[in-house]
Amino acid sequence: MFERLGVKPLINGHHWRTVLGGSTMPPEVLQAMVDSAAYYVNVDELNRRAGDYIASITGAEGGMVTAGCAAAQVLQAAACMTGIDEDRIRQLPDTTGMRNEVLVQKMHRNKYDVAYRLAGATLVDVGSESDVTLGELEAAIGESTAAVAYVWDMRFEGLSLEEVVQVAHRHDVPVIVDAAAELPPVGNLTRFIAMGADMVAYSGGKGVRGPQSTGILAGRSDLIEAAHRHAQSGKPWAGIGRPMKVCKEEIVGLVRALELFVDADHEVEWAGWRDKANTVIDALRDVPGVSTHLNEGPRYPGPTAPTATIVLGESWPGPSARELVEAMLEGDPPVYIGSGPSPDELWVATPTLQDGEEEVVARRLLEVLASGGNG
Repeated sequence: MFERLGVKPLINGHHWRTVLGGSTMPPEVLQAMVDSAAYYVNVDELNRRAGDYIASITGAEGGMVTAGCAAAQVLQAAACMTGIDEDRIRQLPDTTGMRNEVLVQKMHRNKYDVAYRLAGATLVDVGSESDVTLGELEAAIGESTAAVAYVWDMRFEGLSLEEVVQVAHRHDVPVIVDAAAELPPVGNLTRFIAMGADMVAYSGGKGVRGPQSTGILAGRSDLIEAAHRHAQSGKPWAGIGRPMKVCKEEIVGLVRALELFVDADHEVEWAGWRDKANTVIDALRDVPGVSTHLNEGPRYPGPTAPTATIVLGESWPGPSARELVEAMLEGDPPVYIGSGPSPDELWVATPTLQDGEEEVVARRLLEVLASGGNG
């Protein structure tokens, strides 16, 4: 089908990126989706039963499968603004007469928080791009506050989740968390609920390796019930979540992916990623003007995973890191790697490399570096 559509597959050394297809699904997930495709079922009931499973593995009171993490964020805001009031549910995105403000630390603002505005919420920045205090958060909470949003990817900046929960709950305001790319580690399934978050949204693709167009929403039972009512199809009217419906095959596929994810030996998986990164590092060790190292840090370049980092030194005579990334994309097959955050750094994230592709990436990088970007 890719050939018929004129699309060339690539080698993904850039991580679980939506634009690159997220992740590859295990055979067991694909088979579960194929098996379920042969039957009719009440999809709303299926999602509620899937939600029971999600609740059991996250420690939350309730859960549901959504049409991606962004859809889960839309439903977070919608649920906090309307509760289970059906008149208000039908009213969105018109929020007249409702608490409609979602507070967010300004340094947590990102392109994905448009999902909250899609539900009709108004985003209110707290603090500055470089600093925020508990007093500023406390002062921002008012009669119109529906929720406080927290972006876990920005967790090393600003107020901690525990601090935000403490302040918000003192005013009976729920805290909603965007944890899209925070699986693995598997412990993050329960971590944020245990820290007091009222609703947590994850991607169902990426590290879980479920269908890329699925998301996971877990949280308080009343808020999850409100989210279900926004999304369910068996009503004589359509809620704000109707355009984000999820099909039976995706629900089943995500549940199967979660079962595999929970039961996986993540230490063995991590070791395999590290071996692939070291294959790339070892191949480039003697390239003049270039240094390499293994990066296993929690922030860079994305979800935590072993990453081969290539640094172009002061004596490097060739093209920039960005130009080398482009050169890697010009080969056959194209190889997608990353650059930054420093302008002299390249990196290869290994969780998305199929077995043997690390050797292809290493060879291509060696060719491109040896040819000064013309390989």
